[in-house]
Amino acid sequence: MAGLTPAIIFLDMGMMDTAPSVYRIDRLELCFKPKPWAFAQERRAEIEAFFAALKREKPAVWNGRVLLLYRQALSDGALRGDYLETDYASFAAWHRCGRPPAGVRDCFGAAAVLSADGAFLLGVMGAHTFNAGQIYFPCGTPDPADIAGGKVDLDFSIRRELKEETGFDATEFTPEPGWTIVVDGALIAAIKVLRSGENAEALRRRALEKLARDAQPEFSGIRIVRGAADLDPAMPRYVVAFLKDRWRGA
Repeated sequence: MAGLTPAIIFLDMGMMDTAPSVYRIDRLELCFKPKPWAFAQERRAEIEAFFAALKREKPAVWNGRVLLLYRQALSDGALRGDYLETDYASFAAWHRCGRPPAGVRDCFGAAAVLSADGAFLLGVMGAHTFNAGQIYFPCGTPDPADIAGGKVDLDFSIRRELKEETGFDATEFTPEPGWTIVVDGALIAAIKVLRSGENAEALRRRALEKLARDAQPEFSGIRIVRGAADLDPAMPRYVVAFLKDRWRGA
């Protein structure tokens, strides 16, 4: 695990080809300070053409509003930063291009549910979603609903996503103190570990029952991950980095 020094560590926007970095921090201090995003303005025609094609391929995608981080630093046990607002079409086009340098980061919260018998539960994204087939924790790009009093609340965001994607209520879990931050190029995952008193199989059954009730669930399945043998190429690099760091710590 990379250490966090008392001095400010600015997150380098150019480190796109290096291995993900993992940090443990105490808190998030994130603000909403809107400003224009040049990528969305300058590449409007390309973005609209891309999203029209995406809608034909995946009619369920919706061009709502999302938040992207444009200023960030780690210092004194906190991740601090400012978000702007843009449309999902612009975010998705930037994402599909491989998140090239564009003055922003995809910074989101993720809920890592840890069972009583020491396993993590991950979801398999449904075929109708933008990230179809990928396997990761309940999470989502923050949106304006996560703004309160000028602050961006990723804890609220993960509670909402956890409920929507698995049916679990965050109040039934015991959150571990602090956050694990994984930085992978232009991606920053703020991961909160939520401990359960139930074993992994019981949790999986409950989540699958919820998915079966939904007309179009985000997840098509639930994976139980206990160790390196359960890693899958469909897991994004930040997920693998978090799990390996966790297992080393254990």
